[in-house]
Amino acid sequence: MEDLSLHILDIAENSVAAQADKIEIRISEDLDKDLLSIEIIDNGVGMDKEILEKALDPFYTSKTVRRFGFGLSLLSEAAKAANGHFSLQSKKGEGTRIRADFQHSHIDRQPLGDIGQTLITLIIGNPEIHFIFEHERNGDTSCLDTREIKAQLNELPINSLTGIKKLRENLKKSQKPPA
Repeated sequence: MEDLSLHILDIAENSVAAQADKIEIRISEDLDKDLLSIEIIDNGVGMDKEILEKALDPFYTSKTVRRFGFGLSLLSEAAKAANGHFSLQSKKGEGTRIRADFQHSHIDRQPLGDIGQTLITLIIGNPEIHFIFEHERNGDTSCLDTREIKAQLNELPINSLTGIKKLRENLKKSQKPPA
């Protein structure tokens, strides 16, 4: 994958397939510590111990439409290539938590990519899911919560033209660099 936002898209789509109705995506950038962290937390069906042990094997997948499951293993390798680490926690019936840490300045760290477009794609494609996006940069935090946006829209769907416009406005505000 070309950038980290595509990894986020892939993992979040796995969360959707795992019947999550709430997905949290957290990005933390701490330049003083030279650290970029990505965390994706869902309340989907989770994985039992047997599946969890196989989850990073690119030749294992629980999907029946293809025989390979590269998403988690690619993110894990991307983190390791950038002097970071990867962790995966999951419990059957409770959900999954994935965390990838990267040395922010590492030459092999993939760029973050267009996280705004990734979020819009996820949200308009899955309007029934509660998405929470939090991005922290050197102590300044911005947040996007689809429940708050839906409340502002009254009865209009979040994937309507008005909803998409509201999403873009909220993302633009949340992605402004700190003053």
